[in-house]
Amino acid sequence: MNPLARVRRDRRILSIGAIFLVALSLAGCNKLRARDMLNKGVQAYKNGQFDQSIEFFKQAKDLDPGLLNARLYLATAYASQYIPGAPSEENVRKGQQAIAEFQDVLRTDPSNLSAIDGIGSILYQMAATPFTPAKFEESKKYHLRHIALKPDDPEPYYWVGVIDWTLAFRANADLRAAYNNANPRKQVKDDQPLPPKVREEYAAKYGPIVDDGVQRLKKAIELRPDYEDAMAYLNLLYRRKADQVASMEERDNLQRQADALVDKVKEIKQRKMEAPARS
Repeated sequence: MNPLARVRRDRRILSIGAIFLVALSLAGCNKLRARDMLNKGVQAYKNGQFDQSIEFFKQAKDLDPGLLNARLYLATAYASQYIPGAPSEENVRKGQQAIAEFQDVLRTDPSNLSAIDGIGSILYQMAATPFTPAKFEESKKYHLRHIALKPDDPEPYYWVGVIDWTLAFRANADLRAAYNNANPRKQVKDDQPLPPKVREEYAAKYGPIVDDGVQRLKKAIELRPDYEDAMAYLNLLYRRKADQVASMEERDNLQRQADALVDKVKEIKQRKMEAPARS
């Protein structure tokens, strides 16, 4: 290689190196700025300044797309602004934005429990008003995903049980209402057994859902023996199960189990109230 060509080659190498160093420097600066925006967003969020925190989190995400906490906080900020049951387009959009940001996290980290729980929670809230069974089922899938990743956590079992009860309870109420509308002179009260044909229809469609909820809540209580909320919903599911059996003896037995759980919840609450006084 002649001297002139060597000089030209060396200049190109130096130029490429300089560009590379500048790029590294800019990337490093952006990462620092992203963390600064993240910290400012967290502070604004803690102060209840949710709109401002969202803007900080957006900037942090743009400056450093790999900063996963920025995405999580952005999703959480959107979720905190969502008002369950409020029908406005803006409110619905907040919920959808929260889900989209959590899903963005899962594309990078499919095992991120915070994002999984976040989607499960917001879908559950969105499913209530208007009542949308498909959204409850979708929420349930995310709680089951949590269980698959971390089976020793009691909370996702609890939420699956709550969703199963919600679906079974709503169906029970709708079936009773339909029967009463069709039979104005032969009304069935909420605490009375369902008429045979209605009971059979209810058991065929919702029996597996009730059984699933019972097992999930039992597992939650196994993992956390004083899980009073899980006991409360297990009590409610036993009552829905009682509406699916033909035998009055079996129905009474299920209702006694439900009553026993109510007493157990009262006992736990009382013990927790007395615990601070003892200490």
